[in-house]
Amino acid sequence: MDVSFFLQLVINGLVVGSVYSLVALGFVIIFKSTGVVNFAQGEFLLLGAYISLAVVGQYHVPFWVAVIITLVFSVLLGMLIERLILRPMIGEPVISVIMVTLGLSSVLKAIVQGIWGTDTRPFPEIFPSTPIQIGPLPVSQGYIYSVVCVAILLLLFTLFFKYSRVGVAMRATAFSQQVAQSMGISVRRMFALAWAIAPVVSAIGGILLGGVRGGVDAALAAIGLKVIPVVILGGLDSIIGAIVGGLIVGVLENLAGGYLDPLFGGGVKEVAPFVVLVLILMIKPYGLFGKVHIDRV
Repeated sequence: MDVSFFLQLVINGLVVGSVYSLVALGFVIIFKSTGVVNFAQGEFLLLGAYISLAVVGQYHVPFWVAVIITLVFSVLLGMLIERLILRPMIGEPVISVIMVTLGLSSVLKAIVQGIWGTDTRPFPEIFPSTPIQIGPLPVSQGYIYSVVCVAILLLLFTLFFKYSRVGVAMRATAFSQQVAQSMGISVRRMFALAWAIAPVVSAIGGILLGGVRGGVDAALAAIGLKVIPVVILGGLDSIIGAIVGGLIVGVLENLAGGYLDPLFGGGVKEVAPFVVLVLILMIKPYGLFGKVHIDRV
């Protein structure tokens, strides 16, 4: 076996998996706080990538200023969606809310394609192009910066939910909305905050992917579907699970693409995450780190 080829696939998988973890974090935050599975997470990533590209390309704003503008836009978009679309759905059946998020994903994708089209657009070079030699492998600096950036963000969010007052309030809301209200926590405010954070983490993932790939297109939205096996693998209510699940799925996907795609004529890489999803549901329905819920009758 070619060790260099294997290591290259693993490194690529860790980079992509780290972005999966970041997007999965948005899934987990919304589910923990509201009990809703948001199928528009991939479109938040797509929109974040295109907004940053438009601000840099059309208005010639410095890249880091464009990132801040994109994140502010993402916060406002998330709060607007929660206020106008999701809040009226409180108390409705879960399947109704899920269908609303599916409709939202279609609307957001249509808006992006209507404004920017479906062609791949070049993304500004945000990372140094000179690779760094790690052992026998030349590794792109974009890969290294992306992994470090995602690791820092995931650590900050973990500390936020564990130690900050707002993070603890969000966890309390996820545990029991009635108990949280009795303690003086504004459940609606926690819902709005969750929907403000989720687009932000996805937008950051879109910007990083655009920088690593060198371009953005409408296919980025498909990452939202690929992240579903990640959150199922790690557990829908587990932040640690989102991190571990993203890395596992990213590595498995790239190994399948490198070794199995040539044998089967392609397509295995795209299917591999969903094969993992089926196997995990058969063995551990609540994921590796998800809480087991027992309904007593």
